[in-house]
Amino acid sequence: MTVTSVRKDPEALTLTLDAEFEATPERVWQLWADPRQLERWWGPPSYPATFTKHELRPGTRTHYFMTTPEGDKPAGYWDIVDADPPRRLVMNDGFENADGTVNEELPGPGAMNVSIEPIGDGRTRMTIESTFPDVASMEQLLAMGMEQGLTDAVGQIDAILAEDPVGSAR
Repeated sequence: MTVTSVRKDPEALTLTLDAEFEATPERVWQLWADPRQLERWWGPPSYPATFTKHELRPGTRTHYFMTTPEGDKPAGYWDIVDADPPRRLVMNDGFENADGTVNEELPGPGAMNVSIEPIGDGRTRMTIESTFPDVASMEQLLAMGMEQGLTDAVGQIDAILAEDPVGSAR
């Protein structure tokens, strides 16, 4: 399985997921940088994502929504703080309304730090650390299924890599 560990730390207000892939860091970075590839795994299988604006450059805002099995389209955003391809991505993330305004009814914004590092033999480790603004936000997002959703989402990556192991352009 792709995901090797998931750790919750209520004192540090973090949820950290580690995953390993049979791919180079450059190839794993493409999974974040290319919105069409990102759509194939960001979100659990029953909640596919659609990215309407996506650029991994500090100062930009990425917009996306997920489509629920019932057809609802909850939306989110990432404010890109730092991008160091293919090693690191730092962003603030939160929920937004259909009109692009911040959804004040849901927790956020939080922070997400992604690190991508080679671990030898053509393998790469990706770590996603989510930091919550407070305990109540962490508890609410975990109750909404964030841990399982992220695990399921990242679990889809191996299939994408198997289809396109060298990272050819789509």
